[in-house]
Amino acid sequence: MASLRSALAAAAALPALTGCVQVTAPERPIEINLNINIRQEVVVRLQEDVRELIQQNPGVF
Repeated sequence: MASLRSALAAAAALPALTGCVQVTAPERPIEINLNINIRQEVVVRLQEDVRELIQQNPGVF
């Protein structure tokens, strides 16, 4: 009988031990900055274009 009482007491106390999880959104939006990669690609393309223009028109520069 004592084990039944202790089992019931443990079962009654179990909900009190469970925690509450709250998930909230951050105050500011998450910002991912990808400008560096795009800018490098544009610079490389411009360098290639300029190199081709100089080779095609050596007297201009």
